[in-house]
Amino acid sequence: METVDSIIRCALVTGGSRGIGRAAAVALAKAGHPVMINYSGNKEAAEETAALCKESGGDDLPVFIEKADISDEESAANLVKSAEEKLGHIDILVNNAGITRDGLILNMKTEDLEAVLDTNLKGTFFCCRAASKLMMKRRFGRIINMASIVGLHGNAGQSNYSASKAAVIGLTKSLAKELASRKITSNAIAPGYIDTDMTKEINEKAVEAMMSTIPLKRAGKPEEVGALVAFLASEEAAYITGQVIGVDGGMGA
Repeated sequence: METVDSIIRCALVTGGSRGIGRAAAVALAKAGHPVMINYSGNKEAAEETAALCKESGGDDLPVFIEKADISDEESAANLVKSAEEKLGHIDILVNNAGITRDGLILNMKTEDLEAVLDTNLKGTFFCCRAASKLMMKRRFGRIINMASIVGLHGNAGQSNYSASKAAVIGLTKSLAKELASRKITSNAIAPGYIDTDMTKEINEKAVEAMMSTIPLKRAGKPEEVGALVAFLASEEAAYITGQVIGVDGGMGA
């Protein structure tokens, strides 16, 4: 099949069917990047994201969707391989796929810890490992990992999620040092309270408590995170690596 021009930067976004992942994919498409949208179960939502990418980037922009469970090592590797085959190359990797299994540690089951670590940490690691090999050959890359403010500051009832995101930050910083010689940058974004399907599951009392800690006194929009993704993927961000950038309305100030 005909592939994308080697000069055009192509992107793979995991967990791209909804929320922040969707916003990231659309922002990248708007900037002219062909994109593959990964999803784990909701094909219809992924197709909606693809349509939005076409709307933002133009009907001629190559956009693909691909189902894969990135917590599985082989599945993650095959996802990256498929993205390379369909796009021609991968220059931008956005690791957004993530899950929560909230609960106080006294009641948390081991499987709740393992499930969150498998997707949020191991899945990110698997995709970074597979994509970085391709980026090293091209001597260019942008790795953008979705962390969280709770990975920096912790949060009651989210010890597993906080641990997974703190580990993603450590992974991001290590990759920044390992891959810099090949002009590959690695950065993490740490969203605060963003209005997504995931945060809609938080009870009203918890939301009120959270709002009281946000200086800007509102939830963030997925598009505000997506805009940062597009910037970090751009040529203008070539000297930014190893950083954790908050999009949190001042929660982490």
